[in-house]
Amino acid sequence: MAAQLAVVDRELEQKELELLFNDPYAGHNAILSISAGAGGIDAQDWVEMLLRMYLKWAQPGPGRATTLRPGADTELVEATPGEEAGLKGATLILRGRRAYGLLRGEHGVHRLVRISPFDQNHRRHTSFALVEVLPELEESEEREIEVNPDDLRIDTYRSTGAGGQHVNKTDSAVRITHLPTGIVVTSQNERSQMKNRDSAMKVLKSRLFQRQQEESARKREELRGSVMPAEFGSQIRNYVLQPYTLVKDVRTGVEVGNVQSVLEDGDMEPFTEGWLRWRLGQ
Repeated sequence: MAAQLAVVDRELEQKELELLFNDPYAGHNAILSISAGAGGIDAQDWVEMLLRMYLKWAQPGPGRATTLRPGADTELVEATPGEEAGLKGATLILRGRRAYGLLRGEHGVHRLVRISPFDQNHRRHTSFALVEVLPELEESEEREIEVNPDDLRIDTYRSTGAGGQHVNKTDSAVRITHLPTGIVVTSQNERSQMKNRDSAMKVLKSRLFQRQQEESARKREELRGSVMPAEFGSQIRNYVLQPYTLVKDVRTGVEVGNVQSVLEDGDMEPFTEGWLRWRLGQ
């Protein structure tokens, strides 16, 4: 009987979580971009750490709640190496069940506090990275985003990488600049220039879509006589490795003491569920 009750409780919990995905784009795939903020080399290393965390989170595994972990296919669109270590930025597409609905709460500034491995004096450093999350548009939605070819500057260059037998010896990487908005998108993971161009255009259209949504929301708020907060300047989560270990979400208050499980194993479920429930109460 106890075992049966436990099964029923889990099923009810899963059904309850399903109700939290009320965003019209929750079922879409997600485009996730990470860029280094303040913190120099540590911030670039932090970008690479976050990229590993999200890649690990996306992987399916035994005993993981499928409602909060999609087991997504991942496509690395671009990763720009840092000067000495880490990455200046990276863009990743995650294709899985409700990937955008699950990752939307990751949008914002992530703060890391640790003893810097790049400081010979072993001092504590604070570094920041910005995570941006967009829905990957479906084909019908992409067609609604009109892009004038005259508004685009398209540059090609040689992809950067670790070298060796996989080093790219042709100018296959693509950088697209949307001149009216200043949005810049790059793609360099594919060997084909055409495929990189297609990937970059997909990301560009999602960014333009997001911009349209933000402008519409801003106009609605202005009509009500209020001003929207600056989302990109908000710190949403702290990852502290020194002098104690703790990951804490500033918005929801959810905290996890096992930092390794979050950063190394991608166990983000407490934060995902916490944000979904917090957002429902807003």
